[in-house]
Amino acid sequence: MIVIVDYGMGNIGSLKNILKKIGHQAIISNDLNEIRNASKLILPGVGHFEEAMVNLHRLNLIETLNDKVLVKKTPILGICLGMQLMTSFSEEGNVHGLDWIKGKTTKFTFPSQPEIKIPHMGWNEITQTKSNKLNSNFETPSRFYFVHSYFVTCEEKEDILHETDYHGVFTSAFNKDNIFGVQYHPEKSHVFGMQLMKNFIELC
Repeated sequence: MIVIVDYGMGNIGSLKNILKKIGHQAIISNDLNEIRNASKLILPGVGHFEEAMVNLHRLNLIETLNDKVLVKKTPILGICLGMQLMTSFSEEGNVHGLDWIKGKTTKFTFPSQPEIKIPHMGWNEITQTKSNKLNSNFETPSRFYFVHSYFVTCEEKEDILHETDYHGVFTSAFNKDNIFGVQYHPEKSHVFGMQLMKNFIELC
């Protein structure tokens, strides 16, 4: 059972639709028993980091997610804010995250180039930094759709899976064991996003 974790923030309907398009059913839920029984988890997110952490605490999701991800090693995919929540800390609200990936979430700033638009929005290419099943059968170059004002910096370079250049290179995907995070939106990225979601669902 694939569970899209519903904590009140995210493109959850679009994610369910893209999974259906590639032949997989998912449920949208914050029910602890359904999360405990999931074979794969997706942590979506659109919005404010601090508000997201408040919601996760309010819904009593953190203990169950920690058990599923860190103890039972259930594959999980964080998308956009969902990826950022997996880090240790965010400048957006100056709050601690789930701390599954050692790193921090920082706002884009270009003080010497005020004409650069924030958020980073639109299509951009990714560069694969290591071989991984999530990268299987990707077209080259692979392009994904981004909408974000904050980005992740990983403390451990071996966790970096994809990089993207937006007036400087940033981490656009990471992976550590069963934990995957992507800054872009696969549900808005057409064939590229469908291939990535297919690869994630087919992980053992």
